[in-house]
Order: sequence, then C-alpha cells, then structure tokens
Amino acid sequence: MLTTSDVAKVYDTVLSIPGMNETVKIDIRISRKNVLLLHSVLKRGLMAKDDDKSSALLESIPKEALEEFHVIADDYLTKAGLTELNEKLKALSTK
Repeated sequence: MLTTSDVAKVYDTVLSIPGMNETVKIDIRISRKNVLLLHSVLKRGLMAKDDDKSSALLESIPKEALEEFHVIADDYLTKAGLTELNEKLKALSTK
C-alpha cells in the first residue's frame, strides 16, 4: 500500500505531464439538485481538517489550484441560480 507521501509524489508526477496546464472546455448539464450537492462536496473536500487522512494529499496541491476549485464551485452555484438558497441552507446548518 502506498504511503501518503508516495501518493503525493505520484500526483505531482501526473500533474507534470506535458499538456496538463492546457485549458479545456467542459460542457456539463446536471440538475440544480446535483449542482447544489456538487458545490457542497467540493467545498467540504477543500476544507479538509488536519486530522483527515486525505489532507496530506490536499497539502501537496498548489494553492492556485485550490483557489481555482473554490471559484469553480461558486461559479456552478451562481450559474444555477442557487447562491441565495445555498446561503440560507448554510445559515440553517450553523444554528
């Protein structure tokens, strides 16, 4: 079984493959329900706690890439018209 540092090395190697920095256009059509769920999954994954086993892998991801994922998650929510609903749901969960 690979250690966390081994997985990080493999991940870094894959990201170093020529052409990996090229942008691609992805046309995705999913329901609003799934957009809301995808946003929550992305944000939860990006906010992994230090005691989470996957956080070591997330630490190896460049800060710029993590910021881009935050933007993508928020962009999906905005395009689906669910920003206000998400804020209200978030407010309910913090009470």
